[in-house]
Amino acid sequence: MLKHLGRVNAIRALEARLLLPLVLASLGGCASEPLIPYSLDAPSIVLVPVSLAGVKDKRARFREIFCAVLEARKDTIPDHRPCEGALTKVGSEPAAAHDPVSLGPSRRRLMALVVPGFGFDCFENWLEPPGTVAAHLRKFGYDASFIRVEGLSSTLRNAGQIHDTLMARPEAGAEPDLVLIGYSKGVNDVLDAIVTYPEIRKRLAAVASIAGSVGGSPLANDFEQDLAEWLRYFPGAECARGDRGAVASLQPAARQKWLVEHSLPQDIPYYSLVTLPEEKRVSWLLRGSYKKLSRIDPRNDGQVLFYDQVIPGSTLVGYLNADHWAVAVPIARTHGTIGKLVVTQNAFPREALMEALMRFIEEDLDERQSPQLR
Repeated sequence: MLKHLGRVNAIRALEARLLLPLVLASLGGCASEPLIPYSLDAPSIVLVPVSLAGVKDKRARFREIFCAVLEARKDTIPDHRPCEGALTKVGSEPAAAHDPVSLGPSRRRLMALVVPGFGFDCFENWLEPPGTVAAHLRKFGYDASFIRVEGLSSTLRNAGQIHDTLMARPEAGAEPDLVLIGYSKGVNDVLDAIVTYPEIRKRLAAVASIAGSVGGSPLANDFEQDLAEWLRYFPGAECARGDRGAVASLQPAARQKWLVEHSLPQDIPYYSLVTLPEEKRVSWLLRGSYKKLSRIDPRNDGQVLFYDQVIPGSTLVGYLNADHWAVAVPIARTHGTIGKLVVTQNAFPREALMEALMRFIEEDLDERQSPQLR
C-alpha cells in the first residue's frame, strides 16, 4: 500500500526531527540563572491556604465522581488507572458527602470549548489528536471542541479570537450550555477574554482551568520568544508569529500584574483542576524543567507550580497525578516511539477525566441554582 504510506511518512518525519531538539530543551528547562529575578516592580503578593484566597474546596466530591467514572469505564477507555493513582491527595480533603453519582445522560447537555496552550497550533498536525475525548463525551449527551487561537501570541490577541468564535455561535436557549476550558496558557487567554469582552459571558455556563498557568510560570523568565518561534519549523506546523507575545504573557510578574488590574466577573462560576504529579510520573522530557522549578517548589508538573494553577475565587476541583502534558496532550497514543523514549509518563485516562469534570460542573451548577438539592 504505497510502501505502507511511505513507511508511515518516514516514521512521521523521523518523529518530528527528533522532536525539534527535544521541544526546545523542554521550553527552557536547562538554564541555571535564578528563576525569579530580584525585582520591586511586581505586585505585592502572599501565599496563603486556598480557604483564605476565596477558593472553595470541593475535592472530595470530585474524587467521588472521578472514581465512579473510572470504575464504570475501566473496560472501555484507554490508559485506565485506579482512582488512587490518578489523583494526588494534598493535606486533608473535606469530608465526602457520599452522595450517589449519576452516570446517565447530561440534562444540561454541556459543551466543553477548550482553549489549548502555548504553541499548540505549531505541532497539532504532527500530533494528530485522535478526538476520543469528544467522542466519549457525546455518548452521555456532552460534547467538546477546540477554540483556535495563536500559540505564539499574547493573551490579549487570543482573547479577541475567543470572543469572535463565541459570538459566531448561535445563542443558547433558556440556560447557557458552554463550559470554556483553558489548558495551560489557554486559561490566561480565557480570563482575558471574559474581562475584555463582557458580552460573551451570557453565553457561558462556567469557566474551568486544567493545568492552567494562572500565575504564569517562572520558566518564562528564562525563555525567549525568538527561541519559541523555532516551533514554527516543527514538521507540518501551520502556526504564525502572531503578535509574538506568548512568552511575555506567561511571565509571573505579568500575570500577577494582570490579576491586580482586572477583577474577574462574579456572574460566572470558575473551576480549577491542578496537575501535581509524583516525581516518578513526570516524563523524561519534562524532568529538566521539573527539576528547575523544584528549586522553587518540587510541587510542580514540569511547567507550572501547583499553586499558580488556581483561579482566584474559584472552586478547587482536584489535584491530578499527571505531568503537564499527560493531562491533555496524547503524544504517546499517536507517536509510540516518542512515548517509549522520551515522553515516558504520558498515559492518563483523559476521557474519564473530562467526563468526570463535566459531570462535576453540571452537578455544581444545579446546586448553585437549587442549593437545597445537596
